[in-house]
Amino acid sequence: MSAAGSGDILSSVQRSIANLRTSYGQGFEAAETEQALRDENAKILGKRGELTSLLKQLRDVPADNRKAIGELVNALRQEVEAAFERRLLAIARNKRDKELNAPPFDLTLPGRAPAPMGHPHPISRVRDEVIDVLVSLGFAVHDGPEVELEENNFTKLGFPPDHPATDMQDSFWVRVEPGAEEPREARTLLRTHTSNVQIRAMTTHPPPMAFIASGAAYRRDDDATHSPMFHQIECFLVDHEVSLAHLKGVLAEFAERFFGSGTPIRLRPSYFPFVEPGAEVDVGCPFCKRPDGKRAGCSVCKRSGWIEILGSGMIHPVVFESCGLDPETWTGFAFGIGVERVAIVRYGIPDIRLFFENDPRFLAQF
Repeated sequence: MSAAGSGDILSSVQRSIANLRTSYGQGFEAAETEQALRDENAKILGKRGELTSLLKQLRDVPADNRKAIGELVNALRQEVEAAFERRLLAIARNKRDKELNAPPFDLTLPGRAPAPMGHPHPISRVRDEVIDVLVSLGFAVHDGPEVELEENNFTKLGFPPDHPATDMQDSFWVRVEPGAEEPREARTLLRTHTSNVQIRAMTTHPPPMAFIASGAAYRRDDDATHSPMFHQIECFLVDHEVSLAHLKGVLAEFAERFFGSGTPIRLRPSYFPFVEPGAEVDVGCPFCKRPDGKRAGCSVCKRSGWIEILGSGMIHPVVFESCGLDPETWTGFAFGIGVERVAIVRYGIPDIRLFFENDPRFLAQF
């Protein structure tokens, strides 16, 4: 390259540096916000900024002058960076001054409510509603273990040793010491119902008593209407001269309060080892109820106008005897509500497995 050409390049770089030193300050001062200031800074020091372009031109500057020009460019870079920091601090200070000098906030204005974090699971919601109704009828809540002795889960409730529910294929059994033979009264399993709490209450509390037992139960079932783990609420009362009329009265009042005014109930004879007599309880279908109170029948109730919700009955004398109570002195009733079954009726859900799949699209509907 000729001396004249090299001189032209050197002069061009020097003029660019001088012009840039003059112009960048105007851009910084005009910026009123942090984002605007950062945009101006990027025009100079960014990957495609003016100062970056100057650095790329250094390869065309004569070798004798390259060092001096490089020092000028670096000095300008440091100058721009320092000016950026000063202007950034000034913008922050101005913003704070405006906030301090602005009219005061009206502290009487209503606050902003926090965004909802979630809502109860439909099973929890129905369980709490059922418990609230039964507590309002005078029952107290009693707790019990989910891993239970066979004696409390089956034997004291009147289950014969050859009952199908006691088979290994029908219940989840727990062996504390693998390989060791355990006496029958010491064998343990995941409780198949919350009726075990009835036994525990009757062996530790003197009657009269009126309790609710709520919690999970486990059986080897898995289809559209059954789950290996489900939730149940046991309700039982023990006192003098308790009759079937008391049971029907409590069930009728429960249906009125939970399913709505005018909800009828129906008792159908049924067998349960721990009650005598026993009955399945149906409620009038809430989905096909007409304004006149009649029920035309629908797919939910299978065109019958009734939906089964629980099993009930008078506590069997064998249960009293196994708990050390005189069946000639004490009588009582018990009924068990499947929470999932009631939730299915309440919300019209076709498959019990939807409760446990944790699909947000399903749970968000409640």
